[in-house]
Amino acid sequence: MSRLHADPVEVRIRVAPSGPVPEQFLWRGRLYLVREVLARWTESGSWWTGTTMRSLQTGSESAGVEQTGVPLDDREQQWWRVEADSGRLAALSGGSGVYDLCLLESSQSWALKRVMD
Repeated sequence: MSRLHADPVEVRIRVAPSGPVPEQFLWRGRLYLVREVLARWTESGSWWTGTTMRSLQTGSESAGVEQTGVPLDDREQQWWRVEADSGRLAALSGGSGVYDLCLLESSQSWALKRVMD
């Protein structure tokens, strides 16, 4: 069973040979330590609904992608499924859990999207 969330989180990453990896995250005032990365994937969002794309579709000159070099925001998201716990408090709360962390590329903001039971 899982619960969906859209809670902002602060994430500390470490650089691994395979690229950046979440090391710990702060959620609802509690620090969680990532014990293992279970999966990692990339998703493209609804890039066709973005402001720049709408401007291009309507022929608005304000878009100016070619003229200004403004990149299209494809709303790409980087996802990590991690096993994590809250350190010493984990024993009181039932141990570790599985969490889906998401990085929105355009804003470089992190969110906790799912908690698995």
